[in-house]
Amino acid sequence: MKVKGSAVATLPQFVKDKFREDGFEKWLASLSPEAQKVFEKNVLSVGWFPLKEILIEPTKCICDLFYNGNMKGAWDSGRFSAEQGLKGVYKVFLKLGSAAFITKKASSILPTYYEPSEMKVADLQSNSTVIHITKFDEPSEIIDNRIGGWMEKALELSGYKTVNISIAKSLARGAAFTEFHVSWK
Repeated sequence: MKVKGSAVATLPQFVKDKFREDGFEKWLASLSPEAQKVFEKNVLSVGWFPLKEILIEPTKCICDLFYNGNMKGAWDSGRFSAEQGLKGVYKVFLKLGSAAFITKKASSILPTYYEPSEMKVADLQSNSTVIHITKFDEPSEIIDNRIGGWMEKALELSGYKTVNISIAKSLARGAAFTEFHVSWK
């Protein structure tokens, strides 16, 4: 499975911003030689990388080194990725779109970052939605949390104040799909 460089490119900046340069050096040293080569230089946003080696394992290292093994590190890195990626033209798109419109767009957004993958809106209400990831060849709770954090920050950037996201089911835990429950006010 592959991940788009734009999703990968925010990871080293997240570590530098949150844990300073010495945290970055500590994180970089903990990575596989393959991942070190990628993160020692600027990551090309248009490139594609192996998901496990270049996003899952480096994000797990963030969780282990800076969050005592807690998945909050993956969630926070997803929030940071949304904040960095949804600037400029995208920020206008977020401000003009409703939460319902944005969550409907999620199904077309996921495959632009993760290949192959499929996402669909299973239920849409006025202040909530249920989203399913129905295809993801390398399921991972780290990626589930990263996506959850990304969605949370995207809705906050849209102007919603009370955003709650939970992961009810996961492909990584043997379910038939990953299910996100999303609500907003």
